Amino acid sequence: MSNVINVLLVDDHDIVRIGVRSFLCSFDDIEVVGEAANGQEAVDMTAELSPDIILMDMLMPVMDGIQAIREIRDRKLPGRIIALTSFATDDKLFPAIKAGAMGYLLKDSTPEELLDAIRRVHRGEPSLAPDIARKVLSELSQPGEGADTPTPDPLTPRELDTLRLVAKGKSNKIIAEDMFVSEATVRTHMTSILSKLHLANRVEATLYALREGIASL
Repeated sequence: MSNVINVLLVDDHDIVRIGVRSFLCSFDDIEVVGEAANGQEAVDMTAELSPDIILMDMLMPVMDGIQAIREIRDRKLPGRIIALTSFATDDKLFPAIKAGAMGYLLKDSTPEELLDAIRRVHRGEPSLAPDIARKVLSELSQPGEGADTPTPDPLTPRELDTLRLVAKGKSNKIIAEDMFVSEATVRTHMTSILSKLHLANRVEATLYALREGIASL
C-alpha cells in the first residue's frame, strides 16, 4: 500500500533494533522492511530496499552514521534520514544535518516522539527536538572554518514568509495552501532561499530562521 511508510532500522545494538521494530510494527501505517548493524550495511540495504525512512544511528562500526548519510546522498539513493544519537552534545549532531538528515532524535525520546518524527519526515517536514535545535544554534553561533556568508541579495517578503513556514515544519503543500500559491512557486522560493543563504537543505534553513529571529522555537 502506498500509504505505508517503509522504514529501515540502522543500529549496531540488537536490543535497540528489536525494541524499535516491536514498537513500530504495532502501527498499520508503518512497516519495518529491513535492519542494518552498521553504516555500510545501511547503504547497501538502502540501495536494495528503497525505504521511505532510514533511522540512522550515529556511532557504529565499519562505517558510522555520518559517512553512511553522505554516501546515501552522494549516490542519490531514496529515503529520508532521521539521525539517532544518545547525546545532545554528540559532535556528530551538526555534521549529520549538514550531510542531509531531515530529522534528529535522541535515543531517550519517547516512543510517541519517534513515531511523530517518522511521520513528519515522511511528509517532507524537518523534525528537530527543541533541545537539539538549541544545541545546534549554539554551535552555529560560533565562527566555523570556511563558513559561507549569505549573499548581499536580501530575501524577498514572499521568501521570508516561506522561510517562516518552513521553520514551523510545514510541507510544501501546506505552505502553498497558506500562501495561496502553487507548490511549484514554493519550490522556486525554497531554491532561491537556499542559494542566497548558502544552505544545503530545509533543516539548515529552519536553523537559520531560528538563529536570525525570523522564527522561534
